[in-house]
Amino acid sequence: MADTNTTADQVDETQKVGREPATRRAPKEKKEPEPAKEETEEERLQREEKKRLKDEAKAKKKEEQKIRDKEKKKLKKEEKKDQPKKEAAPKEKKEGDSSDLKALKSTNFADWYSEVILRGELIEYYDISGCYILRPNAYFMWEQVQRFIDDHIKELGVSNAYFPLFVTKKALETEKDHVQGFSPEVAWVTKSGDSELAEHIAVRPTSETIMYPAYAKWIRSHRDLPLRLNQWTNVVRWEFKSAVPFIRSREFLWQEGHSAFATLQEAEVEVYQILDMYSRAYEEILAVPVVKGKKSEGEKFAGGYYTTSIEGFIPTNGKAVQAATSHCLGQNFSKMFGIEFETEEEGNKKEKVWQNSWGFTTRSLGVMIMVHGDDKGLVLPPRAAPVQAVIVPLFFKDTDKEALKQKAKEIFNQLKEKKIRVVLDDREYKTPRFKFVEWEIKGVPLRIEIGPKDLAANKCVAIRRNDGQKKELSMDDLSSSVHAELESIQNDMFQKAKKQRDESIINVTEWSQFVPALNQKKMCLAPWCEVVACEENIKKKSHQEGEEIASKSTNTAEEQKEATAAAKSLCIPLEQQPLPEDAKCFCCGQKATKWTLFGRSY
Repeated sequence: MADTNTTADQVDETQKVGREPATRRAPKEKKEPEPAKEETEEERLQREEKKRLKDEAKAKKKEEQKIRDKEKKKLKKEEKKDQPKKEAAPKEKKEGDSSDLKALKSTNFADWYSEVILRGELIEYYDISGCYILRPNAYFMWEQVQRFIDDHIKELGVSNAYFPLFVTKKALETEKDHVQGFSPEVAWVTKSGDSELAEHIAVRPTSETIMYPAYAKWIRSHRDLPLRLNQWTNVVRWEFKSAVPFIRSREFLWQEGHSAFATLQEAEVEVYQILDMYSRAYEEILAVPVVKGKKSEGEKFAGGYYTTSIEGFIPTNGKAVQAATSHCLGQNFSKMFGIEFETEEEGNKKEKVWQNSWGFTTRSLGVMIMVHGDDKGLVLPPRAAPVQAVIVPLFFKDTDKEALKQKAKEIFNQLKEKKIRVVLDDREYKTPRFKFVEWEIKGVPLRIEIGPKDLAANKCVAIRRNDGQKKELSMDDLSSSVHAELESIQNDMFQKAKKQRDESIINVTEWSQFVPALNQKKMCLAPWCEVVACEENIKKKSHQEGEEIASKSTNTAEEQKEATAAAKSLCIPLEQQPLPEDAKCFCCGQKATKWTLFGRSY
């Protein structure tokens, strides 16, 4: 019989005695650590962008919580201030009020810009650096510009078409000066799945080399001219400079027109017709003033005959922006691609065509935002704005909400019938202040408020976003009054921006005046010799002097960086003031030939 009193320890010892000795394992060989894989520039950019987005989201969440906590404490005071006098404010608040912007335009321009395009619901960041999502509000504004340009080019006899996204390496490299101008920014497709492509394919940086082989097939006789085509499309330029949404990104939307003519005279007429149209798009739709001019030889389009442009300016940071361009390509591309036609003369004489190309991009939206926005958010010109007017009924305790809602709905329908882009914000779960701030951030040109007293008096209060003016408007024929206000806002925004732009241009006749003027966030109109070597010297000297000044400055790192940026010629304005016969170039001292606009730029 087994001993039932055997202890657990005894059992354990019994098992140990009967066990075979364990075989010793050979020690593991230590592997040499693999050398760290060198990070490519693309991987570094992606990693930094992901980290930035993560940090931004975390900071945004934290800031929003702070805002909610702060607004809870201020709610009673703010509601009393925001409500019409002698009207009782709601006691309960279901959600935290919105808040004013964290960054100020005048003191932290870069952060302000990032904040307004996000909170204004124009842009969303994407996980590929330099690429952005255009949200409906942004795309609507692009459509307004698109419609204006598309209508005008069709009146000129231009037709729309579409050409492929890709271009062969052989075609891209046909025109050497042209490809050298774009080669650092070209994105290449090198694989299909796991297979290497026999020939690498470029993603369109511009379409001259995509379209012109087809032009060579289609143009045979003078009867085939002029050939004037436009396409609305996207473009990829793989820039490694700091990306700025709308202003400088790796992919953007644009229209590009390409024309072929029998004579230089015909081509030149179109160059300036297009330039005028671009100027009107900025000034009439976006309320942004521009300077029309001709580019210097060093700044013209690569491979072109000459380039004209319109130049915008951002007074807050003193930077100019090339707003749009219209190029005369001459016969350079027609020679390279064999685009020729038989003339009307006897003997089948053949001539090369004269060509133009011209483009307008979504950069225009960034310029508009930067010029007009303020510390409360976006300020949108009515002709571009997705929402031109918002109706906000003011609900109070012990008032007839249904009557107020019904009247607000009537006004909404009345304005909508008159083609005014209007929204009715009758959310009861949001406070009036929340609504006011939300629509201010989004830049809606006109806010229409209706309270119980307004209803009784058959009137409403209209508040203009651009200057904060309040006006009482009769509800009789309200649509006519709103139309008039929107037109007034559009005009006032342009005149204000033009005044700021004009005050930012100063005449400079000596080099000693140049860099100090740039540091005051100005553009300089100076007598210049138009020599390429002189312009290169201007860039070099302005950068060096900027560095010297910045090294002694107590400004922030960002301000010092801006002060060291090199200046260049922006354009030679088409409207020239008289130049004295003995005028000297402000930089090299040689004979001056034209007044030229210089500045720092994006």
